[in-house]
Amino acid sequence: MVGEMVENKQVIFKGYIEGVPKETDMELKVGNMIKLEAPKGSGAFLVKNLYLSCDPYMRGRMRDFQGSYVPPFNPGSVIEGFGVSEVLDSDNPNLRPGDLVSGLTGWEEYSLIYKTEQLRKIEPDDIPFSYYVGLLGMPGFTAYAGFYEVCAPKKGDYVFVSAASGAVGQLVGQLAKLHGCYVVGSAGTSEKVDILKNKLGFDEAFNYKEEQDLDAALKRYFPEGIDIYFDNVGGAMLDAALLNMRIHGRIAVCGMVSQHSISSPEGQHNLLALISRRIRMQGFLQSDYLHLFPRFLENVISLYKEGKIVYIEDMHEGLESGPAAFVGLFSGKNVGKQVIRVAYH
Repeated sequence: MVGEMVENKQVIFKGYIEGVPKETDMELKVGNMIKLEAPKGSGAFLVKNLYLSCDPYMRGRMRDFQGSYVPPFNPGSVIEGFGVSEVLDSDNPNLRPGDLVSGLTGWEEYSLIYKTEQLRKIEPDDIPFSYYVGLLGMPGFTAYAGFYEVCAPKKGDYVFVSAASGAVGQLVGQLAKLHGCYVVGSAGTSEKVDILKNKLGFDEAFNYKEEQDLDAALKRYFPEGIDIYFDNVGGAMLDAALLNMRIHGRIAVCGMVSQHSISSPEGQHNLLALISRRIRMQGFLQSDYLHLFPRFLENVISLYKEGKIVYIEDMHEGLESGPAAFVGLFSGKNVGKQVIRVAYH
């Protein structure tokens, strides 16, 4: 197989956008050929992509803004994202054919990768390989670092998680329960609320779309107030949470998914609560805490194998399903971590 010329399907980013991402912002390109080899002297390696991750941060890369922590996509080029891949050929002494790696790759069947900084080798285990773009990947580590390092939890804390059934929120809630906290999550369907309470072990959960008054809803679930709010959505939910924080509460600002699809982001109205209640509100990136990654892997793998945490995926089949899977993130179509299976291992 190595050295052969084969077709390489690709998902191409067509051009910078405003507002809600659409499937037509991306294009499935067929007929492109690739030689299955890593050129000698290049230091590169060729991979077959097995799983690709759909993540909300990728929406930010669809606009022409250079001031972010991650550069924008290049129009006309292959979309880039986190994935799990099998090495087919290598000119890199650290990787051999047959190795499995996770990290940044292209939304295509085969990728020639030159940069190794964001990649790590996966040791075969009895854990699904797809978990390395979810539970054991960037979303899982975001939950781990955000909860333990930013939220500074204490046993008995009252914890609220928005977008709680998503890739990050589902693990935050489970870690909080294991830490001895009272945990409530919000989600956008009755199916997701049921999952939060009956599969993920949240104490309570509610459908925010059924609540006319989010402030009243939070007072109902947190009559004594919120110690920790893990915010994945921003907007009206963050405003309501600010009114319900306890003195010295902590807010970890992880995501603003409610703001990704509007051209003029909403302002916040209840920031005065930060002063009167001495709240600490902090944004963060998982990359700030990479020194903790080995500990995270050890701890979370152990918890998973002991049956103390579970992880829910929403698996789409085939590279061609990628655009629809990604767009679905912004209307809440996914139930759990959104993953695309490109090929079987």
